[in-house]
Amino acid sequence: MRIATWNVNSIRARVRRTVDWMVREDIDVLAMQEIKCRPDQFPADVFEEAGYELAIHGLNQWNGVAFASRLPIEDVVTAFTDMPGFLKGEEGPGLPLEARAMGATINGVRLWSLYVPNGRSLEDPHYIYKLDWLARLKTDAAAWLAANPGVPFALMGDFNVAPFDSDMGDPTVIPGLSTHVSQPERDALAAFGEIGLTDVVRPIVPEGFTYWDYKQLRFPRNEGMRIDFILGSPDFANLVTDASIHRNERKGEAPSDHVPVVVDLDLPTEDDDDRPMIF
Repeated sequence: MRIATWNVNSIRARVRRTVDWMVREDIDVLAMQEIKCRPDQFPADVFEEAGYELAIHGLNQWNGVAFASRLPIEDVVTAFTDMPGFLKGEEGPGLPLEARAMGATINGVRLWSLYVPNGRSLEDPHYIYKLDWLARLKTDAAAWLAANPGVPFALMGDFNVAPFDSDMGDPTVIPGLSTHVSQPERDALAAFGEIGLTDVVRPIVPEGFTYWDYKQLRFPRNEGMRIDFILGSPDFANLVTDASIHRNERKGEAPSDHVPVVVDLDLPTEDDDDRPMIF
């Protein structure tokens, strides 16, 4: 099963490009972020004509997550336990939840499509929101893993954190002074390792960015960031046979500022069993 994650930066603007890539690359499941539309606005017909079913969570022209899959999508949720909300200028509990998370089970694998808050600046309330969001996501993931041992599990999406200095090529983003590279953000992402989740792409693709700003010729200069990840449980990681970052999708007409990240899983088929062979 070939699984991918891609911040598409408006699916209505890039639907044909997205679906053409999925068909060309034989993608079974795509987790999307920043779809920037409600479900009734989503261009579902293009996906369905290509053989994909959809699960969509979007509230307005901001944020939004979705799954497209050739296989049945089951057990869909649109928030994790105690997921915090955000409203500019407001504090406290009960703030509105943004469309940033969707969990689904596909072919026996539990997957999440995640668009982690940006943080904006180190002094902005959005930064505190980001750290809280990541901490509560970790707590929910740990509880789910404890309750479902042996089920492959992965968090996928745009984490808006560059965990290592080598993951940051944008000269305007300064470690210690900017979001995405501050130590609290890096610590929050590293904390997922405490519950057994690891970056399953990096061992196969140790170098490479997944995002380049549209401004200042960032892509031609390769001044990007590595901020899109697939964090898998040990049961998920053991299934991974290959991984890739599709840099060329940042080229061409009207690309997203992110590119797809892909993993191949070797899942058992219905014909597989543990019976001894008889000759």
